[in-house]
Amino acid sequence: MEHLRYLNKFFRKYKWRLLTGILFVAIANTFRVLPPRVIRYSFDLVKENIAYYRLFEGFALQEKFYIIFSQGLMFFGITVLALAALQGLFMFFMRQTLIVMSRIIEYDLKNEIYDKYQQLDLAFYKRNNTGDLMSRITEDVGRVRMYLGPALMYTIDLIVLSVIIVTTMLTVNVRLTLIILLPLPILSVSIYYIRSLINKKSEAIQQQLSKLTTSAQEIYSGIRVIKTYVQESQVYRYFAHQSNLYRTLSLDLARVEAFFFPFMLLLIGFSTIFTIYFGGIEVIRGNITTGNIAEFVIYINMLTWPVTAIGVVVTMVQRAAASQKRINEFLNTQPSIVSHAGKNGIQIKGDIEFRNVSFVYPDTGVEALKNVSFTLKAGQRLAIVGRTGSGKSTMAELLVRLYDPTGGQILMDGKEIRHLPLSTLRQQVGYVPQDVFLFSDSVTNNIAFGKHNQEDGANVSEEEVERAARYASIDKEIRELNGAFQAAVGERGVTLSGGQKQRISLARTFLQNPQLFVLDDCLSAVDANTEERILNNLEAILCNKTAIIITHRVFTMMHFDKILFMEDGYIIEEGTHEELQRKNGAYANLLQMQKADERSAE
Repeated sequence: MEHLRYLNKFFRKYKWRLLTGILFVAIANTFRVLPPRVIRYSFDLVKENIAYYRLFEGFALQEKFYIIFSQGLMFFGITVLALAALQGLFMFFMRQTLIVMSRIIEYDLKNEIYDKYQQLDLAFYKRNNTGDLMSRITEDVGRVRMYLGPALMYTIDLIVLSVIIVTTMLTVNVRLTLIILLPLPILSVSIYYIRSLINKKSEAIQQQLSKLTTSAQEIYSGIRVIKTYVQESQVYRYFAHQSNLYRTLSLDLARVEAFFFPFMLLLIGFSTIFTIYFGGIEVIRGNITTGNIAEFVIYINMLTWPVTAIGVVVTMVQRAAASQKRINEFLNTQPSIVSHAGKNGIQIKGDIEFRNVSFVYPDTGVEALKNVSFTLKAGQRLAIVGRTGSGKSTMAELLVRLYDPTGGQILMDGKEIRHLPLSTLRQQVGYVPQDVFLFSDSVTNNIAFGKHNQEDGANVSEEEVERAARYASIDKEIRELNGAFQAAVGERGVTLSGGQKQRISLARTFLQNPQLFVLDDCLSAVDANTEERILNNLEAILCNKTAIIITHRVFTMMHFDKILFMEDGYIIEEGTHEELQRKNGAYANLLQMQKADERSAE
């Protein structure tokens, strides 16, 4: 129960639903234990009056006696039906209260996990698989709900019903009650020993299910690569192997449960035999009536489900504990990127300063930046140039606080960006990452995505979307799609080319109209003519805006106030285009190579 303690806050939150549910359980079970008493009275009535009925055989009084006798039995029958109806009514209220409560808590827990997922930093998502994240918020939460609803309801029902029945039986005959309840402690001991076994097996099943979900998610996402390399058979064998492991673990748990439940029923059967045998002895001694035996047999059978439910509850609780342990691992994870509780709505001008910034990726240990320092005034344009792996993209990720530097400081408008609320920072920085991502939605909604995050909640007009697409030089191609701007782009934009996805992502940032643009190699997949049109549009869009353009090429058609040339995490050259050309260093060599490539392409 250690891992399930986390859920106690939900019980406190919905305590009135819980208390009302317990009340309904008590009322339902009260009506449930009354019918055996009525049956006892009816049995005794039959036994006591059958002799009198036969005594009046041949007399007219026998018919009147029969009518009275029948009416008495009819009254008992109607009473049993009425009590059953009342029991059913309050059982309905019981389920509507406790099961509905579990569904509400499930809703709250899923929202809490999802909210936690959004708070966690990028490093967390690089360490954990998407399939595992999905499994914890679906399969694991579903198993926890079984503890919050059915397991809780069965436990309360077991306790209340057992107390009422045992108390009632003790008032009739203490000796007989103790004898027929003798097998139950054996059942309790067996449950104690089997609990840890079920827990271990359940945890192993959930871990394997996560692997299976992750495998399926990766296979579906990478189906094009699988088909291209003709790896369907290999992937099938791998997935079948994972499925077989899950099946083996599940069957192993099923074998334990298959032995456990019949064993419980066997012990209940012994209790019934003890009731008839020792109850008969008590009748002979005159301590109880035959109606009491019938009453006790019904009580024992009533206890069959609650006692059997112990095994079901134990299984549910152990599976829920294993699942909640996995959920708690993520809920207890603290993000390394924490938003400063400052005032929202601060307008960023765009002054940027890197002071001796160093950064080491937490998972790989790769040192991407080493003592990087530079300044950029508001309204200026900066180009960061360098080869692959030189640290260019890392600088962009640090600017929007996807990571925090491991050394040094990054200042924006004279304030360290750690002291700016994350929402304020990211709403005013238009970041186009190198790895473009589109949602499985319409073109319009993908372009307008950044605007939807604004707190004012203002709707984005079609004219704004089309203007942003035009600036990104993608409007004509969008209109050629089936459905134009309302066309669905498919999962991750699968229906579009790489260049089209890049330009839609660029249009998304244009529509956002931030004060600071950070464009990370966002034109690598477009042709030269399209690139020229976009860069010409950028000249107008970036008027009075701060811009950082990261590229492995040199954009000679754009004016940059400053250019940084990166290599192996260091800034090895810094200056304007003309100054770097005069130095005749790495930047000049890259420019000459680019011009040579352009001439050979012609």
